[in-house]
Amino acid sequence: MTAPTRHRNWIAVASAEHARRGRDDPAGGFMQVGHGKLAPLKRIRAGDHVAYYAPTTTLGHADRLQSFVSIGVVHGDNPYEADMGNGFVPWRRDVRYASAAREAPILPLIEQFDFVDDPKHWGGKFRFGLFEVNDHDFGLIAAAMQAELQGLGP
Repeated sequence: MTAPTRHRNWIAVASAEHARRGRDDPAGGFMQVGHGKLAPLKRIRAGDHVAYYAPTTTLGHADRLQSFVSIGVVHGDNPYEADMGNGFVPWRRDVRYASAAREAPILPLIEQFDFVDDPKHWGGKFRFGLFEVNDHDFGLIAAAMQAELQGLGP
């Protein structure tokens, strides 16, 4: 008998405007990373947890937000393309977001995260757009967002 596959935890990076669009989509929640690239989404599986970190409110603006804005569980077997118009056809994954989660600033958590090697230079990993974190770090994010992920499973 094989052991059940354990979920992985991810932090995705996008402006709050873009992350909220995926969270609040009337057709169901979704995620995109790296301006719609496929490769990062291939690493993610149904049942994985994802939290979106937003450095800014709007893409290309210097309005520092530095907050986690959505958190949920990935659904569906594979990434898929979605036509957003004007020739933009990004890759997506379906996500069930925790509807009662609150947006939470990152700064109070920096010194508690295992993935942060140097609290004075904590932003380095976020440049990748998507990276994996351990259960401890994801738990800190979920607690700060007052998010309940039970019941959102695949």
